[in-house]
Amino acid sequence: MVLNVRADYIRAEEKYKAARTDEEKLQALREMLATAPKHKSAEKLLKDIKQRISRLRHECAEKRKKAGHADPFAIRPQGAGQVFLVGTPNTGKSRIVAMLTKASVKVEEYPFTTQLPVPGMAHHEDVPIQLVDTPPLTATHVPKGMAGAVDHTDAVLIVIDGAAGSALEDLEVCLKFLASRKLSPVFDPEPSSEEDDELMPIRALVACTKMDLTGAPETLRTLRELYTERLRFVGVSTETGEGLDEMLRLLFELLHVIRVYAKPPGKPPDMDQPFILHVGSTVKDLAEDIHREMAGKIRSARVWGGSVHDGQQVHIDYVLNDRDVVQLSA
Repeated sequence: MVLNVRADYIRAEEKYKAARTDEEKLQALREMLATAPKHKSAEKLLKDIKQRISRLRHECAEKRKKAGHADPFAIRPQGAGQVFLVGTPNTGKSRIVAMLTKASVKVEEYPFTTQLPVPGMAHHEDVPIQLVDTPPLTATHVPKGMAGAVDHTDAVLIVIDGAAGSALEDLEVCLKFLASRKLSPVFDPEPSSEEDDELMPIRALVACTKMDLTGAPETLRTLRELYTERLRFVGVSTETGEGLDEMLRLLFELLHVIRVYAKPPGKPPDMDQPFILHVGSTVKDLAEDIHREMAGKIRSARVWGGSVHDGQQVHIDYVLNDRDVVQLSA
């Protein structure tokens, strides 16, 4: 089937073919993903681009590791997706990571406590999401290595102190930093670059912290009114736990993935470790994720889920939904 791709996609593809470095290739692939058609007939193209991005990100991380480069920001993505926390000093990034993961982050009341990025694994229900705490930004300083790392991540969580009188200015510092990387934060699982040809969209959510303190709820309302067209906000408190579950749910939505459970024939499904796939993935994609050689042997599957009758037999091209249970048949 012929795909009617736009001129900006063709330019991005040409940029990819001409790229000499991994950084240039990754940037071109992101442009291709943003400008590719989003209709059903383009699903195979979108899947291919996403897979190439994922492979290249892992290859880049492994190359830096093997080369012995002491780049603390070269963190290999894990889980359903990687989310970098971005914010100015004392906004509560480290407290969020400490509360939601087992990462050994240093939490103090004074600024610039975090000197190096620290990854940790949080969970939205049974879905692992990698959160990366980072050193703070200021209007005049960006930690070395952070700019390139943000280019590679799946999404960013902008963290703003809701109880600080400088919340608006602090948010603008983060937005200007992303703009310096030619990135435009949007809460959209499938961002499009149609609105701005100069900036590439990056998936983003803004967490307004310290909602247990006076003034924070009003700050959140003001920010939502000012940025209602551009950004998505969630109010959180690491003291009371308010909003943290909602934040993880929104990050799961933002990462644009689904969880699928495998059911061996004659046995109950394994509900403890779901397979994490991109939205739009098929039975064949699941088989490839389990074992590449298996994919060529699968002819059909039985699916238990909301869109079919329990145990209904489906073709290998059947598009899976979140929480589907699948039994593969050769």
